[in-house]
Amino acid sequence: MSEALLMRAAPPHSADLFHAIPLEIIDPFLYAELDGRRIAVNGVLERDRIEGLGLGVEVVDPFELGLDELLERGVGFLEAELECDLRACRQIGLEQAVVPPDFPLAWADKLREAGIAVRVDAEAFDLRRRRKTEAQLAGIRRAQAAAEVAMAAAAGLVRELPGGLTCERVREEMQRICDEHGAELPATVIVAHGAQSAVGHEEGSGPIERGEVVLVDIWPRDRVSRCWADMTRTFVAGGAAPPAELQEYWELTRASLDAVLGEIRPGAVCRELHARSCEPFEAAGKPTVRTKPQNTVLEEGYYHGLGHGVGLEVHERPNLGRSDERLIAGDVVTVEPGCYRPGFGGCRLEDLVLVTEDGCEVLTDFPYDLAP
Repeated sequence: MSEALLMRAAPPHSADLFHAIPLEIIDPFLYAELDGRRIAVNGVLERDRIEGLGLGVEVVDPFELGLDELLERGVGFLEAELECDLRACRQIGLEQAVVPPDFPLAWADKLREAGIAVRVDAEAFDLRRRRKTEAQLAGIRRAQAAAEVAMAAAAGLVRELPGGLTCERVREEMQRICDEHGAELPATVIVAHGAQSAVGHEEGSGPIERGEVVLVDIWPRDRVSRCWADMTRTFVAGGAAPPAELQEYWELTRASLDAVLGEIRPGAVCRELHARSCEPFEAAGKPTVRTKPQNTVLEEGYYHGLGHGVGLEVHERPNLGRSDERLIAGDVVTVEPGCYRPGFGGCRLEDLVLVTEDGCEVLTDFPYDLAP
């Protein structure tokens, strides 16, 4: 008995479904893959667009499944949708299916009550998206190119420090530039100065002063492919010399980054990459998540993981922390070690990396210098 793959969502809100049907369809619908067939339960409003993708998706209209009769009997619209989707499953011979963790409970209940076995398998869906398609990789490259132009503008503002420069002004300029380059930059991207730069995902706010550390972490999304990029650089404002403590953080972070980039390849174990990234910090006496007491919260030193996958979600698999996942060719991941002290600030350097068949390609092409 074949096990189907089943989703029920709207592509703009589901990276898994957008990967299968890359269209801006705002209403949720059932999608199934079984024995080489791809089926979407959708109506005439979307049929031509779905078929126009040329992906071999068969569109089954709910009216072909008895929607008229159900509504005429006074069945509520939700229950009618559930019944039509169940009838579609029966029509294609679906008896058991794997679903993503966010599969709707109402649909799972309906299918199980009808004797169809439904089980969650997050890894099955993660693996579908980890090896990027050519179109997705092209979109990631476009988003990364936009990120670098925006980062250059941010670096220029931080270096020149025009009167009254604020984190908000830097953020607005980066958003404007990304928009010009076909990418969307969320309003929550990080431009944090001074002590703010030590506080996790603090967005940053207020005026920037000469000599302050400024941490810029941005993640634009390509409009065409809906794929993301991600990068971080750390600067000292106004062309001032970095404080000795920040210089030490930068040197340790750069050593960590370089050590890991040399080991990224298919088969590399994420836990081992993370351990390698910790070594420069631990050798210098800085705390890491490996050295802290178990089940305690670490707020200084290298207090986060090494990185994460990037694609149709800005944070997706694999997890480059204390995970036993192995990298595969086609993964796009961030490598972003950092070192911080509350009340002072911190340094993070983040590159975007494509795992190739025999190693890796660093997609980020931007200087690491503290003095922009």
